[in-house]
Amino acid sequence: MNSYISLAYLILFLPAVVLLYAVMPKKAKPYVLLAASVAFAYLISHFFIIYLVVTALSVYVAALLVKKQKERCKTARTVAENREEKKIIKARYTRIQLFIVSLAIILNIGILSVLKYSPFFLTTFNQVFAMFNIGIKLPLPKFHACIGISFYTLQAVSYIHDVYKDKVEADTNFARLALYMSFFPIIMEGPICRYADTALPLWEGKKIEYKNFTYGLQRIAYGIMKKVVVADRTNLLVTTIFREFQYCNYDGGIILLGAVMYTIELYMEFSGTIDIVIGSAEIFGITIPENFRQPFFAKSISEFWQRWHITLGTWFRDYIFYPVTMSKPMKKLTKNCRKKLGRDYGPLPASIIAFFCVWLCNGLWHGAGWEYIFFGMYHFALISLGALVLPLSNKLFEKLHLSRKSIPYKIFAVARTCILVCIGEMFFNARGLNEGFKMFKILVSRFSLKAFFNGGIFTIGMDRFDYIIVAVILVIVLIVGIMREKGRSVRDLIAAKPFAVRFLIFLTMLAVIIIFGAYGKGYIPINPIYANF
Repeated sequence: MNSYISLAYLILFLPAVVLLYAVMPKKAKPYVLLAASVAFAYLISHFFIIYLVVTALSVYVAALLVKKQKERCKTARTVAENREEKKIIKARYTRIQLFIVSLAIILNIGILSVLKYSPFFLTTFNQVFAMFNIGIKLPLPKFHACIGISFYTLQAVSYIHDVYKDKVEADTNFARLALYMSFFPIIMEGPICRYADTALPLWEGKKIEYKNFTYGLQRIAYGIMKKVVVADRTNLLVTTIFREFQYCNYDGGIILLGAVMYTIELYMEFSGTIDIVIGSAEIFGITIPENFRQPFFAKSISEFWQRWHITLGTWFRDYIFYPVTMSKPMKKLTKNCRKKLGRDYGPLPASIIAFFCVWLCNGLWHGAGWEYIFFGMYHFALISLGALVLPLSNKLFEKLHLSRKSIPYKIFAVARTCILVCIGEMFFNARGLNEGFKMFKILVSRFSLKAFFNGGIFTIGMDRFDYIIVAVILVIVLIVGIMREKGRSVRDLIAAKPFAVRFLIFLTMLAVIIIFGAYGKGYIPINPIYANF
């Protein structure tokens, strides 16, 4: 069982957990979920789940120690004789708490860094040593990590940080904290949940209700359709174009087609998996945060990242962007810049520095390689440029009496954003930064649409039938997205229909998966993409 799309998960594991959860008394239900989560983590990572156990234990102990220091501080301040003494006491205990929190964060980020990034950094050092003829060659260790380590590590960091900031109480129930850290639907590919939103609902032991059960199954089926029918089908074309330098044999039009199809593949695989995740949790009455909100309706790169992988973006916003911009040096910088640059551009230097930190971390979070760092810097540059140009463009629009709400501008903005995203994903998919630049050079210097007119595109992993199937499903996803954008729930509309209609829709979705799914001879099913990050 290596993914949520596997038959082992969909036909054996999930139904068994649902059945056992349903028959158990209320108090035992959370322990069923915890046992299932531990079993799932073992099945996908075997004994490497020890990393997950270490993470959970470290933040559990650290949070209790912080709680104890807060209580001691409160007691000491009650007997203090004056305000100055209270201030000194608070400062002393705050330093102790900060030390404890820092140790817990360093431990967990350190484990993640060693397991995920040490080969990359050691290789880089060796390359630098060789460049300067330094006779040192560092050995490259081979580490294995628990699948999902990037996701649960960020959850652990957010928990201990929120305890320190008094946003949540330190949990004295280790089993509840462990369930929050390891809940099986989210452990492999997220979304990245917050303790305040998820931990207590997970521990309530809610009864399985008909609405949650049916809504969950609908969401799971929708996710399977996106992954199996579209993502696995486009994967053959993407693999044909980009594997083992095959892209050198094609012109820029085919490279662009591959970049667009890879973007579609990535979105349909990741969002489809998230649909399965959210649907699985919904069966148990657990609401998992949405991770996508029609990202390809975005009119700027900044807006795109507010709609794509939302929980990762909000994590970086709350735990990197805000702390950097609200730090004393950045506040001082903003104050000075306001005097020299004015109200519009004064806050930008501090924001751009914070954006740099966010996008460096974002790139590294996705993978240990220069192509991932470039991916982060690419989006950092686009977002920073957008922020710098915005005041000028606002004045220009005002002077020319143009409206950003006009339909022509919206179409232009959405198309521009989609093109920029696809180019970024081309570098993201490259096997190294040099390969990414070679692809981009071909895209620009040898651009041609010849293959689109002579039928050449039907010989690169996908035939006419495949394109038709992909187009039909994309139209369905587009319609669902438009309705969501307008605040209308497709599932609520379906739920309002008679049972026979609802059942027919569900059977139709299953039939589409079975008949048109890209599996069997000739297809290359994708492994979970984001589980590798």
